[in-house]
Amino acid sequence: MKQMETLMEELRKGLYDGRLKEIYMDDSVLIYQRERYIRALRNYQKLFDGEQAAVYSVPGRSEVGGNHTDHQCGVVLAASVNLDIIAVAGRSCDRRIRMVSEGYGEIRVDLSDLSKKEEEEGTPAGLIRGVVSGLRSGGFQLEQGFDAYVTSDIPIGAGLSSSAAFGVMAGTIISGLFHDEKISSLEIARAAQYAENTYFGKPCGLMDQMACSEGGLSRIDFKDPMLPEMRKIQEDFETHHYHMCIVDTKGSHTDLTEEYALIPEEMKSVSEYMGKKVLREVDKGEFFRRLPEIRKAAGDRAVLRAIHFFGENERAGAEADALSEGRFADFLELVKVSGNSSYKYLQNIYTCKSPREQGLAIGLAVSEDILGSRGVSRVHGGGFAGTIQAFVPDDLVNRYRKVMNSIFGEGSCHVLKVRLYGGIRVL
Repeated sequence: MKQMETLMEELRKGLYDGRLKEIYMDDSVLIYQRERYIRALRNYQKLFDGEQAAVYSVPGRSEVGGNHTDHQCGVVLAASVNLDIIAVAGRSCDRRIRMVSEGYGEIRVDLSDLSKKEEEEGTPAGLIRGVVSGLRSGGFQLEQGFDAYVTSDIPIGAGLSSSAAFGVMAGTIISGLFHDEKISSLEIARAAQYAENTYFGKPCGLMDQMACSEGGLSRIDFKDPMLPEMRKIQEDFETHHYHMCIVDTKGSHTDLTEEYALIPEEMKSVSEYMGKKVLREVDKGEFFRRLPEIRKAAGDRAVLRAIHFFGENERAGAEADALSEGRFADFLELVKVSGNSSYKYLQNIYTCKSPREQGLAIGLAVSEDILGSRGVSRVHGGGFAGTIQAFVPDDLVNRYRKVMNSIFGEGSCHVLKVRLYGGIRVL
């Protein structure tokens, strides 16, 4: 770890510009990122009186393919993006973790008690406590606390996995400060998922945490959830003259836990009726042969969601193959079919509890009108609210962004790049 004043001065002089370009892949944000890092270092110094620290970065994630397949041990295509959380962190002198997140109060976790706290469900403290507990179960002890100042450019409740990135950040800091950066991205992701499911109270598969922790664009197969099979895809959408856009329709995910929980619950009701734990283990042919009895046992929505899984699981792998083989038009067609399946079968575009609020549907309808046959759009992530994803040709990007911002508010449309790095130490 370097002295704080040295780090700030070197940032001002541009000595880390090369590093920042590697991470953010956009020269136009260099000045902003320099100032952001300096401000974070200064705030850490003021809050904790620290003279030495390290700076860590964890990206948000974009689900490119495999909508709600991970919790059924399926296949996904996921990418880390160039919006991130950064943390300035250093060891403390006691057994407490103190973390201050920009715009929020101080979070404290005492390492002498890692049991789940009901009052911490849905809070950053729950995520931190859960990550430490998860890592400890994996054999990574933490006997000393740390102090951290955190600032995020990942919108909260907007489908870019801000909670997953936060959990991965806790694991990345622990790995960096106490384990010589030797805790693997998979082990950090597992601990973050455990924290989110058990301590935070949000049911989720492993995709979000894996994408944030590992980085890049990857095909991930969760057939064996303890040892997912990952294949990196070397792809830059811009070489095909397209950009990936994520539009925040301003509907928050924060009150939708029950809706999310019902998707894996209903899918598993089908698999359990057929004597299997998850849909990945179910034979598709047998499923369709027994459809009448499954409808009676599990209900029609559960059946439709299972139909979505069978198709989406195949599509995610096909999308990865299309990109690897340079068949971009085929990739776009698969993305379009994926979006249609989520809308018709998975049914995660809006919640029946709030029929007047259908921001995702509005975003998809307007996207279709602007893009026509030249681009595609789909629900992004968990659904019901939050974000849509669109692949937009270069010459339509400015118009698309302008229209989306006019509907959902300035800054709603993010034109993103696939970031090559997952959770890392930057400085």
